Amino acid sequence: MLLVAVRAQPRARRPAVAGGTADANGRIRLRVAVTAPAEDGRATRAVCDAVAEAFGVAASRVSLHSGGTSREKLLRIEGDRETLAARLQVLLAG
Repeated sequence: MLLVAVRAQPRARRPAVAGGTADANGRIRLRVAVTAPAEDGRATRAVCDAVAEAFGVAASRVSLHSGGTSREKLLRIEGDRETLAARLQVLLAG
């Protein structure tokens, strides 16, 4: 299991999961752009789906840990921690 901090960008032109961005506290978050609007949890679900695809896991293995109504979210990904952490480093590199 791995907790991943993300910065969501709803209503993006193109969906993408790549690169890191620093938040107000200087913590690095994975950037996730989705085309879904931030209405009725659609963007949050799209973010979870995009992260699942980027990490190569089933969508059911990614869940929202915190930040349901915020652009800054914490996602829980179920799986081998070492494999997930290695993939996170690749995605953060861009």
